Amino acid sequence: MKIWFDILTPKQLLFFAPMVSKLSKNHEILCTSRNYREVVELSKIKNVNLRLIGKHGGSTKEGKLHSSIQRMNHLLESIAKFAPDLTVSFCSPEAARISYGIGIKHIAFSDSPHAEAVMRLSVPLVQKLLIPWIIPKNEFVKYGIAKRDIIHYKAIDAAVIVKEESRIENVNIDRTKKTIVIRPEESEAAYILGKTESDKIIQEVSKEYESHNIIVLARYISQKNRLKEKFGKKVIIMDKVVDGKSLLNITDLFIGSGGTMTAESALMGVPTISYDAAPNYIEKYLVRIGLVKRETNPKKISTLIKKMLNESKLNKEKARKILAAMEDPYLKLVQVIKTI
Repeated sequence: MKIWFDILTPKQLLFFAPMVSKLSKNHEILCTSRNYREVVELSKIKNVNLRLIGKHGGSTKEGKLHSSIQRMNHLLESIAKFAPDLTVSFCSPEAARISYGIGIKHIAFSDSPHAEAVMRLSVPLVQKLLIPWIIPKNEFVKYGIAKRDIIHYKAIDAAVIVKEESRIENVNIDRTKKTIVIRPEESEAAYILGKTESDKIIQEVSKEYESHNIIVLARYISQKNRLKEKFGKKVIIMDKVVDGKSLLNITDLFIGSGGTMTAESALMGVPTISYDAAPNYIEKYLVRIGLVKRETNPKKISTLIKKMLNESKLNKEKARKILAAMEDPYLKLVQVIKTI
């Protein structure tokens, strides 16, 4: 069988990498992506061969639309030539339109019903949608897919990333100091566009914890440059893309926007604070089971850090048990492939 994976974000690359590796033993696989810094660099770390077609659309609606139209145009030629039997994506709008247009069955994953624009453009065109069990099916039915075509799996997507065997890279920082990692929000995503709540948090934490390593893991070059200009040497702005597990492995406390890296950190047992930039079911679940603390006020986050830096041993044991109970979505994908 020929299978096309369209992989658009760092999270999707990390989520799909083990599936691509397993399926490539018996199937011919084509992986496409956009020219997007974190995805390209992570693909080298994870040894995923990507064919880059098109680019990230940036922060404006017009830019996103223009990039999507151009990308579909270039994708059509490559995909028609490859002639896949099946498409797998994380609700890629371009993959959905191309697959529908030339008659390829499409299985999609999603844990993000809050990403309304992407859901509207992709969900009505897929044959099967695989989602974490904690998200009600009706959250996706409203976008135009039948409930019978939605399949639950008992895991959150970060579990795949955390469970995967991967080489831990050396991150060059002063290990005699405690390390706090801050992940800015996805400021160019359609559901956030332009919000920079993390700036206030970085400001407060860097002021109160000068004796700690304060590492900021930016998403885009523009975001990285802006943060360097704003905060100078008060914090460490990571210059290169790193495997999240390598960084989290030496992290004493993580502050994230509530997305994938927040979930990775929690499932690795790292004390984790979410400033909830894009409210979602995964973050709510992790807060409910006690692996993540939610706080949006920068001054209160600063106070919370002191308390949480002493909780790592308790967190690790709890996270280990929760992680062990989660299934591998790859097995569910294989079952669904057999049905369509």
